[in-house]
Amino acid sequence: MTRFAAPFRLLPVLLLALGAAACAPQNTAGTVPAAALGRAGPVTTGTIVAMRPVQVQGGTGVGAPIGAVAGGVIGSTIGGGWRANTLGALGGAVVGGFAGAAVEQGVTRGAAVEFIIRDDRGGEFAVVQTNEERLMVGDRVRVVQTDRARLVPLGAGLADAGPGGNK
Repeated sequence: MTRFAAPFRLLPVLLLALGAAACAPQNTAGTVPAAALGRAGPVTTGTIVAMRPVQVQGGTGVGAPIGAVAGGVIGSTIGGGWRANTLGALGGAVVGGFAGAAVEQGVTRGAAVEFIIRDDRGGEFAVVQTNEERLMVGDRVRVVQTDRARLVPLGAGLADAGPGGNK
């Protein structure tokens, strides 16, 4: 096997990892990260008084560095001498960095809804989340705040506590 072909054996693994990341579960109101397990937080009730669609900009900052490293490694195999390898690594790092950032943006970008909630205590606040619950203006919701705020329709999978519970 030539020096040029060896790093390209890793290319399918890299593409598989990027493809798996694209299929990762979205950060939805019904998805709870492992870090939220066992974490207590306040729960309030309120009414949705307004809502509007918003675009969520992607980006965690890891796509460009991972792409740059992968591109640099692959690019360093181009050519036969140290100058060609160095130039190939630099060019590969630049191209890989841009490609990694683009893939990350595509994987983490999406649509959501900004909900304005009137708390039963009188205040108003906003929560941005996806709307797989098909919430509408006028709906009564619980606002669950653990790792982040989530809106849950009243009566949707959460049993009231009894006489002292929210109805």
